[in-house]
Amino acid sequence: MQKQGEIFKWIQKMNYNQIKKVLISVTDKTGVVELAKALTMFGVEIISTGGTAEVLKASEVTVTEISDYTGFPEILGGRVKTLHPKIHGGLLALRDNSEHVKTIGEKQIDLIDMVVINLYDFNQAISEADCTLENAIENIDIGGPAMLRAAAKNYRFVTAITSPSDYQAIIEEMKNNNGKISKVTNFKLMVKVFELTSNYDRAIFDYLGKKVNNSSSAFPEVVTMQFTKIQDLRYGENPHQRAAFYKDNYSSIDIGVDKNANISPNIKHYVKNKIEFLNGYKNFGIISAQKLHGKELSYNNILDSDVAWQIINNFNEPAAVIVKHTNPCGAALSFNLKDAYLKALATDPISAFGGIVAFNRSVDQDTAYELSKTFFEIIIAPEFDLEALKILQIKPNLRLLQILCCKVKLSKQYDFHRVVNGLLIQEQDNIENFDVRTAKIVTKKIPTTEEYADINFGWQLVKYVKSNAVVLVKDRQLISVGAGQTSRIDAMNLTVAKAKLAIEDSVLISDAFFPFRDVVDIAAKIGIKTIVQPGGSIKDNESIVACDENNIAMIFTGCRHFKH
Repeated sequence: MQKQGEIFKWIQKMNYNQIKKVLISVTDKTGVVELAKALTMFGVEIISTGGTAEVLKASEVTVTEISDYTGFPEILGGRVKTLHPKIHGGLLALRDNSEHVKTIGEKQIDLIDMVVINLYDFNQAISEADCTLENAIENIDIGGPAMLRAAAKNYRFVTAITSPSDYQAIIEEMKNNNGKISKVTNFKLMVKVFELTSNYDRAIFDYLGKKVNNSSSAFPEVVTMQFTKIQDLRYGENPHQRAAFYKDNYSSIDIGVDKNANISPNIKHYVKNKIEFLNGYKNFGIISAQKLHGKELSYNNILDSDVAWQIINNFNEPAAVIVKHTNPCGAALSFNLKDAYLKALATDPISAFGGIVAFNRSVDQDTAYELSKTFFEIIIAPEFDLEALKILQIKPNLRLLQILCCKVKLSKQYDFHRVVNGLLIQEQDNIENFDVRTAKIVTKKIPTTEEYADINFGWQLVKYVKSNAVVLVKDRQLISVGAGQTSRIDAMNLTVAKAKLAIEDSVLISDAFFPFRDVVDIAAKIGIKTIVQPGGSIKDNESIVACDENNIAMIFTGCRHFKH
């Protein structure tokens, strides 16, 4: 029993706390025996709970079981074992508060200087196929979070350890300071505690929230977001803006392979032909990129790379996409990667300069040689051949990103956009089982089979172009793009003006309806053969008449693709 006088002498040393009594109760037993043995070398007394105590005793570590320490047995099947004044009094007592010291002395409560606790693995429990609501609830930890929060609240005097990854650093600090831990360390560990408990509660909330029957809305009543910083970035959109990159800790993405898609032969070793692999791939997308070469990514690099990666995943055949300022400025499908790239580059070689290129096949030597002729910020692919790497790594700053790439469906994922003092949330622009071949043909002329191939290609591109958007496509090659205009006619005029390739016989795809027939009239002058648009204007009939007058096919998709 620590006497009041001894406590007061000890608390005068305000920079470090002597560790004398430790409570250990862990689900993850990794490294706990080694930690406990190291603690005993400093004369530390160890208190422990059931399973942890058994593991420590089996390794000849002297421990006092929690029920012996409190004088009260575990009850209710283990639901109550650490919820006791001797535990929480020992954790919460302020050692520089005379009333607290007097109280714990009168109640014969010892001070506890350190807790080593990790929680029931709730996420593991609910991931089991046969997990019931009752099983999930039984895996909600009560005592663990209570002790951690108590210790963290009293961080000036108590060390709270939540992860085996911190054990070695704690041992080293005690070795260097005669069994003491600094308040600076305790403060850092306190932050980890509240990060852990908030994430833990978030996981429980997400699980239980899905059990609530709320068919009137696809969105939760309360949104709680938890992200872990991956890295600080050099700057944001502009050099005067600071920025960082974060990973979603509890992403609600469900990843499933499109069973009808052709997974690239050269990436089958990534996906192993198993849907289970992708379902467990929590960091899917740009967040999982492995940088093989080049300098660090910037804020704008990440935004552009994410768009390029999203676009390239729409295609099964060898494809190349070039993105600049989040808009595609080149794209093509072909029989091999080199040809797809050269066609994509031909769309707009001026805009491609300094852009991001994405592929859905391994970059080979021939493709790498062509890539090396143009300045790009980033090249994205599922793989790079060794010879390709040798060619591309000659450029010291060129980033080469290796990212898993196959045609997938991302569901239950939302887009977020901040407004002043608020947040807009929407579902992603993904349309389930939509086939442009079933869309409504509103003109006398009917698209040909070849035109439908171009329509499908252009339809996958236009939704990634900033509105107002018009794209021209021919022979599964992006011919020209009109992006980010304040009127549809301006977008059309820009598309024509920017075209570097012959635009006659192209397919025109618009992200929204035509308010007037003027776009059709321009299309007729430049030789467009098919137009795809959502329809829905009060003057749709004028556009239809204009198409029939000029022998142009028009399809109404009934779906708009605005992108702001």
